[in-house]
Amino acid sequence: MANHKSAIKKARMSLRRNAINAKTLGEVRKVERSLKKSLASKDKDGATKNLVTYMSKMAKAAQKGRIHFSTASRKIGRLSKAVSALAGKA
Repeated sequence: MANHKSAIKKARMSLRRNAINAKTLGEVRKVERSLKKSLASKDKDGATKNLVTYMSKMAKAAQKGRIHFSTASRKIGRLSKAVSALAGKA
């Protein structure tokens, strides 16, 4: 346990930040799972709707520093490509 006042504050901040990061990343993963599920079932409308939500959540997470920009960009790009391929086949 921390002894100095600043170290106690840092520990408190770390716990708070950890909770916020976990919540944000959990939301992103939840939308990603539903998007992949709609891609697997070839649900074009659901995939398109989920992609918009996913892009928004992922960009916000990257903007806030929860996820690296490159990781967000790469994942958005790959899933966008999959959704557009699905829309092109139908």
